[in-house]
Order: sequence, then structure tokens, then C-alpha cells
Amino acid sequence: MLTLLRAGRPRRARRRAGRVAAVALAVAAVLPAATSCAAGTSILDGDSLVIGVKPDQPGLGVRDASGKFTGFDVDVATYVAGKLGKTARFVAAPSATREAMIMQGRVDLVFATYSITPERKTKVSFGGPYYVAHQDTLVRSGESGVSNVRDLRGRRLCQVTGSNSWRRVKEERKIPVELVQSASYSECVRDLKEDRVDAVSTDDLILAGFATAGTKIVNAPFSDERYGVGIRSGDIDGCEAVNKAITEMYQDGTARRLLRKWFAESGLALNFAVPQFEGCG
Repeated sequence: MLTLLRAGRPRRARRRAGRVAAVALAVAAVLPAATSCAAGTSILDGDSLVIGVKPDQPGLGVRDASGKFTGFDVDVATYVAGKLGKTARFVAAPSATREAMIMQGRVDLVFATYSITPERKTKVSFGGPYYVAHQDTLVRSGESGVSNVRDLRGRRLCQVTGSNSWRRVKEERKIPVELVQSASYSECVRDLKEDRVDAVSTDDLILAGFATAGTKIVNAPFSDERYGVGIRSGDIDGCEAVNKAITEMYQDGTARRLLRKWFAESGLALNFAVPQFEGCG
């Protein structure tokens, strides 16, 4: 009996080892296929696109009570999707979650005043830019002590989570400002009007949409903000197709028409030339 038990153990061990090996082989066979599938996905593969845009930036991206999105970014995204032969569905893309939305596959593209930066390029890729804006400053209309960005010294500056605009003031130009955190630029402008901050500094197209009675743009730009199209890293074919569509948008006069439609009354000097692209490699 003892001999039989001892003889059975190696057989059971061999059977267990065989099952483990079979599972390992199955996993090994599946993993390369899954990795290959992920690497091969592109915005060009499907019939429709989910596109992230801003829900609360007048002139650029706003969601109305019915849930419809309108604005310059929305119109540009619609044009690009059409050139790619796709339908577009829009969702809100707050500044703080744009990279995560792309990386997690919740959106295919992001058109949301998404400035191209080296840090962001470590996480996602960019088509475009589709426009080059310039950072400026918004203050209360009665403010006479701010004529350029350096006059913000010692003042309260709104800091939007996920945005880099405040860095260009406090870190790049070493201007000692007091940062006041906010979730969005719409909240920043509200805080400006209610005297909780002294200034809002970001892209001039954003400020143009918010500039209303009681506020004014300083009109002293101090940076170039290249609005890119956020796209999953590695989708080179999709990126190149986006760039081709943007080029056509400028060549056929659509870019000029859309910029005038949304910003002609702002007084900003609009640029109608095709921007220099970032490159999709």
C-alpha cells in the first residue's frame, strides 16, 4: 500500500505540472495577440469617433441645457471627423482628465484648448496644432495697475487644475503670485468678478470668450499656445490623417470662416495661416 501511494504522488505531480504548463502556453499564446491588437488600433478603424471637448469655455466649447456642444473647437473637430469619413460624438473633457481619457480609451480624440507640451507628450500624442493662441491676462475693468504679466507680482492669480497657464507666470517667469485654485476657467472668471482673485491668465481665445462687462483683456500676450489634437500614443496613421484634414481646413477657407465666426468681435489679431505641425513620429 505504501509503495502504491508513493508511486501515485509523482503521477499526480506530473499531471499538475502538465496542467500548469498547458495554462502557461495558453496565456503565452493570448498575450501577444492582445498586445498586437492594442498596438494596431487607430482612430481610422471605426465608423465613429468619441471626441473630448470643453463644456464651459464660451467660443471654444460649451454644453447647453440640451446637452449639445458648440464652439470653435467643436466645429474644428466636426470638420476633421468629416474629412476622416467618421461621425462624431462629443463628451466633456476637463483639463485635469484629458490625458487619462485618451490613455484609458474613453475618447478617441481631444479638441479642448489642449496645448502641446513636452510633459504631455510623454503620455499622449498630438496632431496639429490646429491653432496657435497666445497667453494673455484678464482683469477687472477698473484695474489700472496691470498692463503686462509682470504687473501680477503679489496679486492673486487663478490656478486651474490640469492647466499649465499658471506655470508660465509663476515658474517660467518667476513672478511671485498668490495662487488660488479652481476647477475651471469659468469658475476663475466668476471669482475674478467677485474679487476672490485679481487676475486670470491663459490663452487669449479662452479669455475672449469670457471677457464681458466688468472685465477686460490686458492685450499683452507673452507666449505661444499650440492647440493640439490629443490622440493615443502610437497611432501614427490616425495622427497623419488628422494633420491632412487640418491642412485642408486652412486651404479651403474653413479655418478663416470659423475663426471669424467665433472671435471676430473679440478684437484679437487672428492668424489664418496653416500652423507648423508637431509631427507624428
